[in-house]
Amino acid sequence: MATPGTSLFDIAIRSYAAEHEPDRHPFAQLVLPVAGEVRLNVDIQGTQGGRIDPLHCAFVPVGAWHTQSSRVFNRSLILDIDETALSHAVWERLHDRPFAALDPAARKLVEFMQLLTEQKTLQPAHLDGWVPLLLDTLALGPHLPQPRSRLAALLAQVGADPGRPWTTESMAQCARLSVSRLHVLFREEQGTTPHAWLLQQRIDLACRWLAGSDRAIAEVALAAGFSEQSALTRAMRQALDITPAAYRRRAASGETASIPQ
Repeated sequence: MATPGTSLFDIAIRSYAAEHEPDRHPFAQLVLPVAGEVRLNVDIQGTQGGRIDPLHCAFVPVGAWHTQSSRVFNRSLILDIDETALSHAVWERLHDRPFAALDPAARKLVEFMQLLTEQKTLQPAHLDGWVPLLLDTLALGPHLPQPRSRLAALLAQVGADPGRPWTTESMAQCARLSVSRLHVLFREEQGTTPHAWLLQQRIDLACRWLAGSDRAIAEVALAAGFSEQSALTRAMRQALDITPAAYRRRAASGETASIPQ
């Protein structure tokens, strides 16, 4: 937590392994994944659990027992919030929704802070200006009119089975959009291209199988939508700087969280 007198907030980038000891602390936390997914259990009037990813975040109240775990490569921005800051009437609403979706505005704020944190150019003044904007966005979001996502059905369908022979054209056809419109919506809603998003879904799926099964790597590659094992290897080297075999070894030894991005 930040040193008293400097800021009510502190932030760091962390990764989580398959097992994590229960923890609690005298400040609140926001867990904001920027890569992969994390399973988070929060004890609030009975255990609440959910999976969070770059489109979803979690709020951990002051003193609440919680555990985080993941079997895939993951990185999250962890925002510590002094309990005195949460006396703000609007921000108290976060207690009612420990798991929340990140709308495009919130994701842009997270991306900005991720960049400052990774470049080690973050100053206390940045946090003091950024955190209220983020908390307002998260607390007020569900109470403001939200445009219906044109990609929701497509993301759900592809995400459920990314190993199918999807192409940008077939994704556009599924969403009943032109290819050019599909690119525009992906840039607006996801901040990336359809191909890059699909590739990440396939890498995540492959990582889950590598960590949680004994399927042959070549079989994992094909099932996850890659043309061959070497294509999966190239994709994981570029995205995670690791090969499938090395990822499986680290996952087996509980070191998955230490894999660099």
